[in-house]
Amino acid sequence: MMCADLMNMERDAKRLAALGVDWFHMDVMDAHFVPNLTFGPDMINALHKVSDIPMDIHLMMEDPELLLQYLDLKPTDWVTIHSELPDNKIEQTLKHLKQMGVHTGLALNPETPVDKLSKWLDDIDLILLMLVHPGFSGQKMIDGIMDKVAETKSYLKQNGKDNILISTDGNITVERAKYMAQLGADIFVGGTSAVFRKGMKLEDTVPTFFKTVE
Repeated sequence: MMCADLMNMERDAKRLAALGVDWFHMDVMDAHFVPNLTFGPDMINALHKVSDIPMDIHLMMEDPELLLQYLDLKPTDWVTIHSELPDNKIEQTLKHLKQMGVHTGLALNPETPVDKLSKWLDDIDLILLMLVHPGFSGQKMIDGIMDKVAETKSYLKQNGKDNILISTDGNITVERAKYMAQLGADIFVGGTSAVFRKGMKLEDTVPTFFKTVE
């Protein structure tokens, strides 16, 4: 949603909902963990009031728990924190999220190996693979990073955890989404390369994206 028209967020949210999108992906950045600031709890809570679409909240924060107390979360929401945080912070935050009754996820930056997830496989519902370095939209996908989808799928199967969903984020085109679906990805975060394409209407880009990954 950081790629939507920020001056017309409610309008775009309703258009996306009418087109049948599954989730609203909300990037929350603290200007410390990544060099940018984006949505805060007020925006997320406001969108919850105008749409029933589940929130897919990606917390790119050094201390994600600072924000959780201000979020009006629903059982259908998903909250993802980063695997690069200290272990004690990951454990504490995942426990807090479970108590809040939401789905939990861990994100992996491009350079972070898949086995970093080993301690948390019993505590998460989703893995978010970053295909670019997080912080800004419109970046070029890192060469060869899509192979990490197949690696992650294999790792989950080997550990009896292939029920965990694999989400992908970063310069995802319709062609790349189709390829990664074949590798085992379940979720595709559509930004400026797929959904919010310059000069194109959502009514054209969203159905095309859906047809590609079906």
